[in-house]
Parts: sequence; C-alpha cells; structure tokens
Amino acid sequence: MDIRTFGSLAEPARVVELARAAEAAGWEAVFLWDHLAFAWGVPSADPWVLLGAVAQATARVRLGPAVTPLPRRRPAVVASAVAALDRLSGGRVTLGVGAGGVPAEFAAFGEPHPARMRAEMLDEALDLLAALWRGEQVAHAGPHYTADGVTLAPVPLQRPRVPVWVGGGSRAAQRRAARWDGWVINGDDARGRMTRDPDALAAGIARIHGIRRSRAGGRPGRDAPFDVALTGVTAGPGDGTCARYAAAGVTWWLEHLSEQRAPFGRLLARVEAGPPGRRG
Repeated sequence: MDIRTFGSLAEPARVVELARAAEAAGWEAVFLWDHLAFAWGVPSADPWVLLGAVAQATARVRLGPAVTPLPRRRPAVVASAVAALDRLSGGRVTLGVGAGGVPAEFAAFGEPHPARMRAEMLDEALDLLAALWRGEQVAHAGPHYTADGVTLAPVPLQRPRVPVWVGGGSRAAQRRAARWDGWVINGDDARGRMTRDPDALAAGIARIHGIRRSRAGGRPGRDAPFDVALTGVTAGPGDGTCARYAAAGVTWWLEHLSEQRAPFGRLLARVEAGPPGRRG
C-alpha cells in the first residue's frame, strides 16, 4: 500500500488502522507519502512519526517513505532516523527517495529548489547515507554536505544497508535508480485512474537493467535483485490490473490510498478485502 497522508489521512490513528488492516489481510508493505502539503494549504502528516507508529503496530509488512525528498532533509538526520526505524521494525525498512517535485515546499521556507541543485543534493546525500550506514568513520566534504569524521551508531539491522528505491519517471531518475536497489513510480492519478502504459513502463525497466548491465565493477550489490514498485488502484482481490504490470516487470504493487479516491471507510474496506496478488 501507498498512503497519501493528506487531508483526512493526515490523522495518525487512521494510518495506523490502515496498516493493521493491511497486515491482517495479507498485504506486504505500507509506504507513506512525504510532503509538506500544509505549505500549499492541505493538511499533511509527518511520515517518520507515522512510520514509527506503523512499525509498532505491525510485525511483518515492509515500510518506509515513498518517497522522501532528500534535498529538503539533512542526510545525517535521515541516516539516524532510518537506522532507528529499521531496528524498531526488526529490519523491515525500504527507503524511497526522490529529488522533491513540489517547489512550493522548498520556496515557502526559503530553501533552494532549482531542479539541478536538488538532483545534485540527492546524489550526494545518497552516497553519504550509504557511508554512514556502514558504521565506519565518515569524512566527507562535498558541495552540499559535510561529515567531519563521524561514525553513526547504532546502524540499521539490514546489512550492508537498507534497500533504496529511487522515485521519478524521468530518464535521470531511471539512471539514478540503476545505481541502487529499485525504482518506484506512480501508475495512477489522484482520482484513482491508471495512467501508466505497461509497454512504456516495460521500456523504462529494460533501460534500467541495461544501465546496470553496462556498468563495470562499481557498487556492491549491483547484481542483486532489482525491484520495481508501481502505485496503482484495483477494485479487489480478483482485479487483474496489476497482472499486466507484473508482465511488464513490476515486482511490487502499491495500492494507492487517498481521500480523493474514496472516503476512509471505503479505503479501509478495500484494504480488508486483501491484495490483488503477491510480490512479483
């Protein structure tokens, strides 16, 4: 599941209720949006507080933000928060990241938001996160961030680090995702209508795998399985929509829950009915 924590779904108790229902019904993951939507007039909740509550309310589902805009968060704080969440959840965290697609969430607080700068900050922050999670002393002096001989403790339970999924539909996002563990992309609009063409998605997935194959040496774990997570909507367990995307290479179906799609009661009923299919 992918919960858009805006409006009525900014209420923490409702998110926890959906997460509990998801685990009971056999869903495999609970991801939350990370936006400062209140900056443009829409109630929104802090995903990290909610993810801690979800970790305590569940025992099996994977969890994380989908996605957190690293350029408006301090990498050292994110590294520590993810480590704490991973330990609290027993090693169930997947970190979804992006460059941040809503300029108002930067501009409203006087933060820089040019697209190129955000992309640079994202890449540098990711490398810094990975270094900190190794638990070794980190000395980093980059154009945007500094770490002056620091060692993160405690580190995440997952080794060598938590999985990182990169969000975004651009070629640049695909190239960035190829360096890490997965690609997460929206497949639907705010009203719950599927907008992502399976053939076009398959082409993007093939492009990412081609990049991964072409890179010699490089990052540990590059030959490990690569995930593709797609947000979407289904009517119930018998809905075959996600099967078309699985055939295109999608490995995780993230049922998108938002108040634009339906009132809370109907969203909860959809969760309780169970997933349309398992991973892969």
